[in-house]
Amino acid sequence: MQLGVRKYFQAIIGITLIGVGVAFNYLANLGLGPWGVFHDGISKTIGITYGQAGILTSLLTLLLWIPLKQKPGIATIFDAFWIGLTADYIINLMSFANSLFFQYLSLSIGITLIGLGTAIYVGGDLGAGPRDGVMVGLEEKGLKIGTARTLIEAVAFTCGFFLGGKIGIASVIIVFSVGRVVQFFIPYFDLRKK
Repeated sequence: MQLGVRKYFQAIIGITLIGVGVAFNYLANLGLGPWGVFHDGISKTIGITYGQAGILTSLLTLLLWIPLKQKPGIATIFDAFWIGLTADYIINLMSFANSLFFQYLSLSIGITLIGLGTAIYVGGDLGAGPRDGVMVGLEEKGLKIGTARTLIEAVAFTCGFFLGGKIGIASVIIVFSVGRVVQFFIPYFDLRKK
C-alpha cells in the first residue's frame, strides 16, 4: 500500500475506532471518561450544552498547541466531528450494559478501542485531534507518549471533578489505562518522522 494511502486509511480507521470506543465506555454506564467529566463540568458551570462544552474545549485546547509547536492536519478536522458522530450512531444501535460483567466488558472494549484508535490515527501522521495534539507535543518535549496521555487525562479529570462533572469508577480507570494502551500499540502504526 502506498504511504499516502496508508496514512489516510489509518486516520479514518483510527478515528472511527475511537468513536466506537467512546460509545462502549458510555454504554458501560460506569461514569464518564476524563474529558466527558470535564465537558460535563464546563456545561454545568457556564450553562451551555454538553456538546457545546466539547466544542469549546477543542478550540481552547488548540491554543495549547502554540507553545508546543504543533500544526493541525486533515485528521485534526476529521477528529473534531467524526468521533462524536460515530459514538452517537453506536449508542443509538445498542443499549446500556445490563450486568456488572457486561459493564466491565464494555468498559474494557472501549478503553482498548480508544487507545488502539489513537495509536493508529496519530501514527498516520496527518495531524492529531485537539487533545491528542497536546499529547504529541509533550512527547516531542521528552515525555513518553503514554505518560503524556495519562497526564492530560488526569488534568481533564481533575478540572472536571472540581467543576462538578459526573464521575464514576470508569473515569479513574480510563485516566490510568488509555495512555498505556496508546503506548503499547503506537510502535505498530507509527509513520511519523522522528
